[in-house]
Amino acid sequence: MTGLRNGFAGPEPLRDDSASARCPTPPPGRRRELADGTGMAELHESIASLLASRGQWRQAYHHLRSALDLMSTEDTPRVPEQLRHEVKRLRREHAEAREQSRRDSLTASYNRRYLDERLADLVSDDSGADGLAVALVDLDWFKHVNDTYGHLLGDRVLQRVVDLLQEVLPAGAFCARYGGEEFVLVFPTIDAAAAVAACEGARARIERFPWGQMAPGLRVTVSIGIAHEQHSTLGPEAAPPSAEQQLISADALLYAAKQSGRNAVAYRAGSEVRLASGRMPSGY
Repeated sequence: MTGLRNGFAGPEPLRDDSASARCPTPPPGRRRELADGTGMAELHESIASLLASRGQWRQAYHHLRSALDLMSTEDTPRVPEQLRHEVKRLRREHAEAREQSRRDSLTASYNRRYLDERLADLVSDDSGADGLAVALVDLDWFKHVNDTYGHLLGDRVLQRVVDLLQEVLPAGAFCARYGGEEFVLVFPTIDAAAAVAACEGARARIERFPWGQMAPGLRVTVSIGIAHEQHSTLGPEAAPPSAEQQLISADALLYAAKQSGRNAVAYRAGSEVRLASGRMPSGY
């Protein structure tokens, strides 16, 4: 199993990029090996080596699986452990690459792409009896932080805010970077009161954090708007609001929190807009 022993340092790359690239016709001495499956397994392994050396991990994985299946027949005594290790490694590398593609490079929170996909799935799923909450979080006066302390410290502030936000998230909830200094918290299957309490806890935690240890005089707060939808309260013919509509609702409530002096959590109770502190927001 030379390809595996060499860690995918195989021969010259294939000309065809597809996973089903044609291979050269084997010499006559190899036909018997191909017929009993052993040579075919080695051929799949060789193709996998070539594909992996070019970074085509998905195709390489499929060829390694084919080699594993051929060598797992009753006619062969056992599958070499090295082959099993390579299959596991490819699975792990594929999973890691997929996870990295869903993360924001600065804060390690989920990115906008993941948010759009996941939120669309959650909105279309009405199995959560308690409903779905979407909170839009914005750092107050963040431009002033960058202008006063520099962008490098501003980046550290964003990273710390994400850590503090994620510390209060219940199971199943997640944080995603919406853009710049805005983040979205998504709470599947949660009632409105619990969502408001979680967001108020996050706001208070950020306010109380000793920011002065990062830089003298530094102070960071956030404003939050929460939109909550409960499927059970909708009529039988009513369609639930789309992901975009929930984000728009959360943005309007974020504006209410900002207008009320910032460092606040705004939500809607029936037809009224309220603040988690118990005050009525300005202009409502």
